[in-house]
Order: sequence, then C-alpha cells, then structure tokens
Amino acid sequence: MIRRKLMHTPQLKPGMRVDHPVTDRLGHVLIARGAVLNEYIIEAMRRIGIMNIYIQEETDDNESESVSPAAQKHIEQLRTDDCAKVCLSESVRERVAEGIQYMYQNPDDPALVETTASITDSLMEAIESNNALAIDISALKTSDEYTFKHSVDVATLSMVVAKRMGMNEKEIREIGMAGLLHDIGKTKIPLEILNKPAKLDDDEFEIMRQHSVYSYRIVQDDPNLSEAVKLGILQHHEKIDGSGYPLAIDGSKISPYAKVLAIADIYDALVTERPYKAAFSQREAIEMVMAMTQELDLHAMENFLQSMILYPVDSIVELSNGEKAKVVKNNPSHLLRPKVVGLTSGKVYDLAEDLACANVVII
Repeated sequence: MIRRKLMHTPQLKPGMRVDHPVTDRLGHVLIARGAVLNEYIIEAMRRIGIMNIYIQEETDDNESESVSPAAQKHIEQLRTDDCAKVCLSESVRERVAEGIQYMYQNPDDPALVETTASITDSLMEAIESNNALAIDISALKTSDEYTFKHSVDVATLSMVVAKRMGMNEKEIREIGMAGLLHDIGKTKIPLEILNKPAKLDDDEFEIMRQHSVYSYRIVQDDPNLSEAVKLGILQHHEKIDGSGYPLAIDGSKISPYAKVLAIADIYDALVTERPYKAAFSQREAIEMVMAMTQELDLHAMENFLQSMILYPVDSIVELSNGEKAKVVKNNPSHLLRPKVVGLTSGKVYDLAEDLACANVVII
C-alpha cells in the first residue's frame, strides 16, 4: 500500500518518489508528482528554501499493534465515533488550490471577490455535506505553498468554529471569505522581507505588520463585501487586551469575525514550518493558544478548542506510564485528555474524568 508522508528536506534521500508537485509562490511547478529524488534535486531544494515535501511511502497493511483480549473487549464496548470532520474531495481540493493561487497572483483583479466567493462556496459545500463540526488541518493539503495553504486553513477553521458558535449560513460564509482574504496584503510586502529565511529585524517587522492594512485597502471599496468582512480582515491581528495591531484596540471594538480569525491564524502559523522556524506539534500549539487567555476572546477560544480533534478515535498513543493505548472516545471539553484503552493491560484510562488518571498524560 502506498501512502503520502510529509518529510523535512534534511530527511530526504535519493530514490524517494514525490507524491505532490512542488511549486514556487507563483504556482510554477518545480518538481512534478512522481519524480524520483536524487542528490542534485535535494540540494537544490535546500538552496531555495523548500523545507518539506510529500513523498510516497510503502506500508505493510499487516503491521498492527498487539492488542490483548481484555483490551479488545473494552475497545469494542467503549468506542465512540468522533464528530464529523471537514473532508475535501480531490476535485474540491484542486478547485480551491487553483482559486487561491489565482487570488494571490492577481490581488488587483476586479474579479478578486468573485473568485473568493467561489472558493468559499466550495468550502461551505465540504462543511455542509457531512455536517462537519471539527477539522484536522493536516488533512486539508490544498497547497504546498505557505501563503496559499495558510489562507485556506484559516478560512476553513474559522468557518467550522463559526458554525459551532451558532452563526448563521451568511455569517459562516462571510467569515470564510475574510479568512481567504486576510493575508492578501502580503502581496504588497517586498519579497526579501516576506521570504526572509531568518527572524525579521524591527524595521522589517514593522513593514510586515502593515499587511493587514494593505489587505483592507485592497477590498475596502468593493461593494460586494460587507463591512463585517472588511473589519475582520483589518483586525485579525488585534488582541482583546489592546496589545495587537494595527489599531491597538481592545476587545469591545474588535469585530466578531476578527476574534475568530485571530485564533485560527495563530494556531495555523504555529503548526506550520517556515524557513525561519520549526513547526510546533498540534498539542504544543493548542497549549500555547490556551495560554493566551488575556489576548484572545474566550468564547471564540472555547469553540475553537471544541472544533479540534488531536487524537482521532482508533489512533494509537503512548502514555506517560510507558503503555501504548488506543483512543476510544474524545471529550470536546478536554481535547488533550481523551478516553483510551491500554493495548496490553486492557485498562481503561478516562484521562478527563477519572482522578486516578490525573498523573497520566499522552506524550
């Protein structure tokens, strides 16, 4: 069986086969799907700053963790399906990828909003088709280019959170459009700053901070976007304690869309590798977001946390006591602490509710 695996460029070896085309920020294909890597290609990727790619990996379907009879019995008794997650079909993924690349390559096109609306409709269709209330960012895979992928991730996550918060269909669609457009102003940032493979200095960072203003200016006169969408785009870096930018306003003045977009933007940036930083694990990113209670809206954060599934049912995890376990049920209010069954002992660990498990964590 062949599966797709994301690998960091330093881990690549000659003979590996590319599973997803590698493109530059303008969408030009640098390495085609199916290409076999050699030392020259790997070194070229390092030089131009490509940090990771998807490769094809053969897996043995017969490989499985050993499960004791007691464990199997408890797994069958306790297993509870996760709530539905957003799933993009291959045709939708291709349509979204093409649309988002066109948007960011043609930010001044009069058809920008029309293209954005079309992409949003595709995402709405994916969310509504199975009544999705959760999302797995790693499963979207709409593009290998950071800006494109990030915009789709932020839009999709924000739409799922908005749905969980009880927003109506019009509001969910609008927050999706704001998510797709929130970074369109980065097309106005000099490439040497935008693609710098190191931490920005103070002057460069000040220029980068203007991208939300540029995004707003691109759309501010378009009558096809509501003021709510435009404010969401402008304010997505504002913080409820007034420490954000570009306006440094507090929570009472920040639009509802921006409060959701801010969380989605921060989380996706944390879990994505960039030339100047390694990606945080999903668990680390969740913990970092949870620590920002003074800066992020608590209602939006609560619904964001309930929309994430870190440990899907049936996944195998390792516990801090050394035992491997299978996830049998997730608790939306405690996403870091699902109910699991030890594969060897058959012991049920209700990590969220059982005080006897208080000192056991997933590592």
